Amino acid sequence: MDQEVEEIFSEGSTSYYYSSLFFPRDVREDVFKFYAYVRTADDFVDEDPQDAEGLEEFRRKTVENWESGESDDKIVNFFLEVARKQDFKQEWVEAFLDSMAMDLEKDDYETMDETLDYIYGSAEVIGLMMAKILNLDEESYESAKMLGRSMQFCNFLRDIKEDQEDLGRRYMPKEEMEKHGLETLEEGEFDPENFRNFMHAQLEKYEEWQREAEKGFKYIPYRTRVPVILSSRLYRWTANRIRESPEVVFEKEVRPSKLRISVELFKSLLGRK
Repeated sequence: MDQEVEEIFSEGSTSYYYSSLFFPRDVREDVFKFYAYVRTADDFVDEDPQDAEGLEEFRRKTVENWESGESDDKIVNFFLEVARKQDFKQEWVEAFLDSMAMDLEKDDYETMDETLDYIYGSAEVIGLMMAKILNLDEESYESAKMLGRSMQFCNFLRDIKEDQEDLGRRYMPKEEMEKHGLETLEEGEFDPENFRNFMHAQLEKYEEWQREAEKGFKYIPYRTRVPVILSSRLYRWTANRIRESPEVVFEKEVRPSKLRISVELFKSLLGRK
């Protein structure tokens, strides 16, 4: 495995990275190359300052070289190799890049529909491309999208403080906040009870999408199912920690430790709930 690819992936996502280590070698290599591309694109918009020109050049290299599969960028080349091998739809990739570009110009969201539009490109198409890498039937695609949606939404809840303070973004829809008497999600500037009710309501949405995602696990062969279930379990663990004490998102990073990952892996292997 290319060392740069592995470093980009491991530094960008704890849950995805450790889960992916348990894929068979050929699948793991494709997943690593795929996520190195995704993380690189994400870095263009999460840096301070943002690199709009870098993202546009990244898009150009991807789109213009879609057929040839060759560019002067190693990360793009690895991705195009996987995209051609697994027959990704170009429209999925462009939807992903469109959502990344939204982070350059959009800092907040008024409605759930707006947030879900962003999530489609930033996460649901990731699920679709992963389904391709795992060679799953099309019957699994809706569940694959829901898995991407639920995980991304959980990330939004987990990262409320970081997104606002470091990036100046709020992905939580204004209409959802107003339902629970919230004008802001700035720490210390809202009624704690309203915030807890708001977070619990959002976690119910996560749970609904997660249940839809889990219906698709039956389509995944056992050898590749365990890493997917592990990743899903780690997100559920994160959601449960937030449910127990929603204010924790302002107090510390809610991320599974290596010990927790080991425990959840053991449960995944046993097929436990």
